[in-house]
Amino acid sequence: MEKNTKKAPTQATEQSKILSKPRIFFGVLFIATSIILTFSFISYLLNWRADQSQAGTMLDKTVKSSNIFGKIGDWLGNFFIFQSLGIAAFVVAFLFVVFGMMILKKNYFKPWKTFGHSLFLICWVPIFMGAVTNGQGVLSGVYGFQIMDFLNSVIGTVGLWLILLVSISLYFILEFNLNASNVKLKLNNLNDQTLGRVKAMMPNSSENFEADEELENEVDDIASKIPNSKVNIIRDFIPEIEIEPIVTPNRTSFEDIPNVSVTESTGSSINLNPVSIPVVDPTPKADDIEFKVEVPKTVDIIDESDKKSQELVDKHGLYDHKLDLANFQMPTLDLLRDYGNEEIAINREELEENKNKIVGLLKNFNVGIAEIKATVGPTVTLYEIVPEAGIRVASIKKLQDDIALNLSALGIRIIAPMPGKGTIGIEVPRKNPAMVSMRSVIGSQKFQNSDMDLPVVFGKTISNEIFMADLTKMPHLLMAGATGQGKSVGINAILTSLLYKKHPSELKFVMVDPKKVELSLYSKIERHYLAKLPDGDDAIITDTHKVINTLNSLCIEMDQRYDLLKNAFCKNIKEYNKKFTERKLNPENGHRYLPYIVLVVDEFADLIMTAGKEVEIPIARLAQLARAVGIHLIVATQRPSVNVITGMIKANFPARAAFRVISSVDSRTILDSPGADQLIGKGDMLYFNGNEIMRLQCAFVDTPEVEKIAEFIGEQKGYASAFMLPEYSADETTSTVGAFDPNEKDVLFEDAARIIVSTQQGSTSMLQRQLKLGYNRAGRIMDQLEASGIVGGFNGAKAREVQISDLNSLEHFLEELRK
Repeated sequence: MEKNTKKAPTQATEQSKILSKPRIFFGVLFIATSIILTFSFISYLLNWRADQSQAGTMLDKTVKSSNIFGKIGDWLGNFFIFQSLGIAAFVVAFLFVVFGMMILKKNYFKPWKTFGHSLFLICWVPIFMGAVTNGQGVLSGVYGFQIMDFLNSVIGTVGLWLILLVSISLYFILEFNLNASNVKLKLNNLNDQTLGRVKAMMPNSSENFEADEELENEVDDIASKIPNSKVNIIRDFIPEIEIEPIVTPNRTSFEDIPNVSVTESTGSSINLNPVSIPVVDPTPKADDIEFKVEVPKTVDIIDESDKKSQELVDKHGLYDHKLDLANFQMPTLDLLRDYGNEEIAINREELEENKNKIVGLLKNFNVGIAEIKATVGPTVTLYEIVPEAGIRVASIKKLQDDIALNLSALGIRIIAPMPGKGTIGIEVPRKNPAMVSMRSVIGSQKFQNSDMDLPVVFGKTISNEIFMADLTKMPHLLMAGATGQGKSVGINAILTSLLYKKHPSELKFVMVDPKKVELSLYSKIERHYLAKLPDGDDAIITDTHKVINTLNSLCIEMDQRYDLLKNAFCKNIKEYNKKFTERKLNPENGHRYLPYIVLVVDEFADLIMTAGKEVEIPIARLAQLARAVGIHLIVATQRPSVNVITGMIKANFPARAAFRVISSVDSRTILDSPGADQLIGKGDMLYFNGNEIMRLQCAFVDTPEVEKIAEFIGEQKGYASAFMLPEYSADETTSTVGAFDPNEKDVLFEDAARIIVSTQQGSTSMLQRQLKLGYNRAGRIMDQLEASGIVGGFNGAKAREVQISDLNSLEHFLEELRK
């Protein structure tokens, strides 16, 4: 029994080292599967255009395959690469190897960590390849193309690439722990390793280092036994060896230690005989060094161009861009209507009543209030409450409709919490709102003394303060609001504030008015403030075709201005105009004074509906690039839906002004948050510029006031014509598809046409599936269908438009082709 018990552990150990047959079988099977998948994928990528249609003909012996694993290889490549993951399918093959090694107990990889990395690559690589190839080919697979197409339509191309770059950056940072301290530590270790290699390459470097270190330790031992002594130590068993002193930063230098002779003795003691030797201090004293102080002469170097510009300034003075209209008079306040006293009348009974209703309602819902304060504005009163400790903000925010019902108000807006304050705001409309006139804000000291480049005065805040913003800092404004809620008045307020502040030589407007009546009043100031195309009859553009030409002309103007800034070595229009005013830029080289250009679009939805991408693309391009060259956009619409205000437009218009809209969805579209649907109209608006949403009462300027201002400016001397934009001629669009030749049509042309017309879906991939064709042949047939006029042109990710509605019409069409 004892012998058996002693042998048991060794037998168990030997058995554990031997794998069972099922484990060997499945391990080898997984590895073999990985090899088959890998070579099938490689062969499929080399021949996928010709063999893609072979995936559905596995039982047809007449059809041959060029895949290394035959039709099985075609099927595997089509399933894993084309219909699923693209080139990320190789990660699946790699996982089979990892699982096989795990079964065989060959732990070359960390299973869970490897699986996590593989899962990330399977999700990320197809989307990345879809973005790179734009869905063309098989590198992204169906999964990558669909996800890329969805993200592109939701957040746009810039947002898609931003997500891809941020995700891969976070992956590397989290995986390799790439924070600043770790990177610095790794660099220090690398420097230490490099220094060690250099020392190792030096002859006897290690031996000298060890000898010096040993000698330094012996000096420390003896010096510690003899305090305050300075010695030169020689080993007692090595006679007459001179040793140079070792100097360290943390120890007294041995340069001035007197020599000590060490004699050999029979005992364990050592006789030290000091010898006095004069010591020379190698460091010279400060008094013995000759000290000279030399002050460099200030040299003011002026190159020839600066010298010439200074001479021109001395002779002619600074360039005056207002000289052509030197007698131009800015509009006066008398042109604006005086509505009398606009001071806010405080109705304490109304305030007390609303306060009691708010406190009582919140108390009924078990919401205690520690403090409440009211701020009376022109149209809205803001009640700021401080809830008691332990009260959740969400419990107050969800009572918005209950408070509105209790107060019998038109619309209640709750701000929970208020930015920068430890309070919750409840905005309640006043029963008797006060008037905010354009005269009161234009005549204020804040506006008159403003040093903004393009000052825009909107109106007054809830706290009755005049609110202004600089259009050059916005730098573009997107406005929205339902019909009759004050949007057109807001545009007139913006234009009026600019006309009261800027000279005609400093500012030009490009006005687009599809409704033809909103901006027609400004036609009287054409020779002063408006810009148009050279062949344009009216400066205020109403025709959609002319709008497209004007927008593209503005893009040309933008490019020309950037060339001028580049040649002048300036970053923005302000620096450029300053250089031109100081006569540092030669007009003979094309330089000129650049006025600001403000593009005003009154109804953007109508343009998108009629022109679509032809309008959206130049608008987006101007919004992205035109800020530095002084071109700014004001775009207004009464239909803020996602197909009008697309992601590309919203991304480039950080400043938003929202008047009352119909639904909360429209409010989220324009402001990315609700609230605009709770406004009370008549100029009540929300302004957002990336920080916080501010509630304003837009200043009221009536049509007769605008007409008076336009007449006052138009009666004065103006330029010979409006500011001329660069000439733009639309390029004739030519189809890339060749002329249709009936004699060269594919034998499956008519079958493909019937499939397309019956399904009303012009898709190349559908022809591949229905007719079992390869990619190249199906693409050629689709080109023939387009050339013959059965389907429309290429439409990106969407299917082509089918031009023939039914099969009967198709048959008549095919008969004509046969003739």
